[in-house]
Amino acid sequence: MTWRRLLVVGAVVALGVGDVAATAETRAETRAVARAVAPVVTRAALAPHLVAGRGADVAFLEQEAENAATNGTVIGPDRTAYTLPAEASGRTAVRLAPGQHVEFTLPADANAVTVRYSIPDAPNGGGTTAPLRVAVDGEHRATMTLTSRYAWLYNQYPFTNDPNADLLHPDWWITECACVPSQTNPPPVITKPFRPTHFYDEQRLRLGRTYRAGDTIRLTATDRAAWTVIDLLGSELVGRPHVEKRALDVRLFGADPTGRRDAAPALERAIALARFLNVPVYLPPGEFQVNRHIIVDDVTIVGAGNWHTVVRGRAVALDPPAPDGSVHTGVGFYGRDAADGGSSNVHLRGFAIEGDVRERIDTDQVNGIGGAMSDSTIRDLYLHHTKVGLWFDGPMSGTVVEDNIITDQIADALNFHVGVTDSVVRNNFVRNTGDDGLAMWAEHQQNARNVFDHNTVQTPVLANGIALYGGTDNTVSRNLVADPVREGSGIHVGSRFGARPFTGHAWITDNTTVRAGTYELNWNIGLGAIWFYALDRDIDAAIRVTGNHFLDSTYNAIMFVSDWPVKDLYSIRGVRFTDTRIDGTGTSVLSARVMGGVTFENTDARNVGAIGVNNCGSFNFPATGSEFTVTDAGGNDGGWLLPWMLPNTVTCDDRPPVVPPPPPSEW
Repeated sequence: MTWRRLLVVGAVVALGVGDVAATAETRAETRAVARAVAPVVTRAALAPHLVAGRGADVAFLEQEAENAATNGTVIGPDRTAYTLPAEASGRTAVRLAPGQHVEFTLPADANAVTVRYSIPDAPNGGGTTAPLRVAVDGEHRATMTLTSRYAWLYNQYPFTNDPNADLLHPDWWITECACVPSQTNPPPVITKPFRPTHFYDEQRLRLGRTYRAGDTIRLTATDRAAWTVIDLLGSELVGRPHVEKRALDVRLFGADPTGRRDAAPALERAIALARFLNVPVYLPPGEFQVNRHIIVDDVTIVGAGNWHTVVRGRAVALDPPAPDGSVHTGVGFYGRDAADGGSSNVHLRGFAIEGDVRERIDTDQVNGIGGAMSDSTIRDLYLHHTKVGLWFDGPMSGTVVEDNIITDQIADALNFHVGVTDSVVRNNFVRNTGDDGLAMWAEHQQNARNVFDHNTVQTPVLANGIALYGGTDNTVSRNLVADPVREGSGIHVGSRFGARPFTGHAWITDNTTVRAGTYELNWNIGLGAIWFYALDRDIDAAIRVTGNHFLDSTYNAIMFVSDWPVKDLYSIRGVRFTDTRIDGTGTSVLSARVMGGVTFENTDARNVGAIGVNNCGSFNFPATGSEFTVTDAGGNDGGWLLPWMLPNTVTCDDRPPVVPPPPPSEW
């Protein structure tokens, strides 16, 4: 409790209950103190000690709204796709009617906050705006203007902003009618809006001064929105702006730090001279308007810090489209095309990129960072509202991406696409992607010897937290993946999308997933928190899954699967699980729906909702047993793997009932 609050409470006690001299402000603050609750700091809605040493080390502290003081309504938990709780961190949030509030108690000194929220879409799409009042210790501090312009997608891939749209693909099978609508007579009636998703957005706010641990941040909804959902608050103590000495300040070249005038020409002039002089380019505090790609090669660009320097762009329609198929452009820093030799020695640090991407158009190059960059570094960026935060088209090598925050993307946060080698993605925080959080996609040319390490990926609303599509000798280690929503899961190893085969080895080591093992709506089954998918070819590399924790999996912890048309063509072999902890599954530890086999050693499980091994093989059910073999290498505890299941007993239950597990706890 702060000294100011102690004085207020003491004054009220001294005056007595019946004394009317206490002001309305004093009484209001006293009530706020009475309702304040102790701060509960979490990581991915878990107690931090449960994920110690895993995920990104970030500057902010995260608090879930459902743990704060509120007169609103807690929604969730719910993991059903197309619902507001399902896309919330921890699958729970707080819904405010106009005038209601949620109040957080600061766990540490802070001068800036991030609010993750949702408000309704406009009836015909396109988003709405609404104020959110921010008070600190009972005093109005600021008004945030919330927007849903970057949220609310509908329908089938690649989605639409129109809630009233008919099916984008009436010739696709859909679970809603268990049919292909265009081949169904009479045609089924599809409820609109069809499959709403991508509900949340976030905003950052500087508070103007430093507030102390124990002070309160109250967020109050207004009547401009029918409802306001608050998911979480991040609080942070932002340091002073960084000044890069012996650098070229873009203002000297005419860049406008107020954001009113286009700064792209000035930035390009500064880059040209900086390359000649071999000095950095400096982006001072301010907002710089950039509405096209800035091509970077052999240059360092340094901002004052991603809270202080913002590079902001608007979407620009291209007429005619660009040769690469883009129909829009927007803000982004791009290496040269790999076909032109790519770029190298690019170093970007300490600024934010704010895009204006509101729809998914896969041909558009509207990413925050793009092109090919070898022997480069990207650090301390905040990437927001672009299509993909960082999409690299190789070949390229030797690049490090670390200490970045990538949120509210229409598609991936980062993708190593085509021939990316010897590169590292480390200590990045990712939230609310519209596709894979972090991916290596070896399309056409192999990715090799790359590392995804100590990253946090939260709430990808489609696809996976971390995905490997082909590759040689790649590593996924010490990451934290939470709350994938649909058509993907926590960690994925897939021979699909035309990827090159897995060769050599893949190390998947010391990662934690929580509330993964999601629903695959096309198959109408639950996936595993980690899942292996043989669609285009066999998976037969040496894949070692060691020291991982799979917590509170909605369906299975582990899945091996192929698609029905290729179930007798492709297999998955060479995978070994060692030193694994599984705490809670809605169904099984292992679901096998493919030919092949797996080895388990020192894999312990508890709170398992169904049979430990759900072995369907490739669904031919021969008299010799399943086409999938399970090998017990010893030390597997918890009763989930019993001798009678080995090596290939058919235990197939296509869609077992889900038994929600208890919350994860100390092992």
